[in-house]
Amino acid sequence: MRIAIDILIGISVFFAFAGTVGLLRMPDAFSRMQSSTNIATMGVLGVIIGGVLYAIFILHDSAMAIKLAAMGVFYIITNPIAGHAIAKGAYKHGVRPKDPMCVDKYGEDLVDE
Repeated sequence: MRIAIDILIGISVFFAFAGTVGLLRMPDAFSRMQSSTNIATMGVLGVIIGGVLYAIFILHDSAMAIKLAAMGVFYIITNPIAGHAIAKGAYKHGVRPKDPMCVDKYGEDLVDE
């Protein structure tokens, strides 16, 4: 079981590294925001799942496993919503992608306001 936990944490490290490279290499704010959300969601998710497995099989502590699982559920629910809210706020304040967009749903929303 320890090997599976280590693999999950290794996968999280990979996503954190890939997201960091994306933050440095992406051309505009919206692409960078996608990379940062990738770090936050996939990087943390593997660590939380690994922590749940560690709490269950190594520590035999079900209370810690339940707390970690609840953290994971709330994290999965709130993180994409927060990323969307930040992107919409940036768009409202004039931040635009480097290349022209084919579909501009944010722009359609701003026309109504």
